[in-house]
Amino acid sequence: MQILITKIASFLNNIEHRNILIIMNNHEIDYRIFGSEMQCVEIELDPNETVMAEPGSFMMMNDGIQMNTIFGDGSQDQGGIFGKLMSAGKRLLTGESLFMTAYTNMGSGKKTATFASPYPGKIIPIDLSKMGGKMTCQKDSFLCAAKGVSVGIEFQKKLGTGLFGGEGFIMQKLEGDGMAFVHAGGHVEERELMPGEILKVDTGCIVAFTKEVDYDIQFVGGIKNTLFGGEGVFFATLRGPGKVWIQSLPISRLASRIMRYGGMGGRREEGGILGGLGNILDGDGN
Repeated sequence: MQILITKIASFLNNIEHRNILIIMNNHEIDYRIFGSEMQCVEIELDPNETVMAEPGSFMMMNDGIQMNTIFGDGSQDQGGIFGKLMSAGKRLLTGESLFMTAYTNMGSGKKTATFASPYPGKIIPIDLSKMGGKMTCQKDSFLCAAKGVSVGIEFQKKLGTGLFGGEGFIMQKLEGDGMAFVHAGGHVEERELMPGEILKVDTGCIVAFTKEVDYDIQFVGGIKNTLFGGEGVFFATLRGPGKVWIQSLPISRLASRIMRYGGMGGRREEGGILGGLGNILDGDGN
């Protein structure tokens, strides 16, 4: 009996310290993020590894990396021409381009490709394998990802959320088990919500949340708040459990201020009820 117990303990110890091979569908990539306010991400590619990037995000790359513009998101389960058309159509609905650019290391050693965020803010690295294989993000937030990550759409099932949620019925969905990178404006706050915990957020400040988080909208309430509060008529509620990312400067808010102070008219005012309703109808967050 003592010999049997010893063998079992030895076996368990070997399992604990053994490197287990995990079969992944997406390419495995390493990365480094540089900068503080205007960030860029450097992706390290082994031979034959590929990173998919949004058109216009390219900054620089080593010699030996081949660029290839493709139709759709480059995920491995698009199912032929029809699947590619569906994938590209979904990306178009989320504000992204019909095409993406694949950067593949065709050399014999490690190479790097660097991509930059389009406006001041932060780049958020997301390991989808640790997030349950799915993330919901704001539209137009995708920057780049390992080949095989699917970039699609997430319809808001609740009518009120779709009409008044700031981002409309459609948000962006990232699926897979590889690394993905999204960008956000200003400072980004990462919060871990406990089961049942509720966080109330400006609709335009939501960057991303994991699939367990329940997303809804809530009326601000109060005549003075609605007419003169300056914060819109609705805010979002995020209910845990799960992880959420919140940005301090949505691009819609930044663009609104630039247009207003630039004498270009800008968006309807946020503070009044008419302005709030106007922003709801055109699908813009605060």
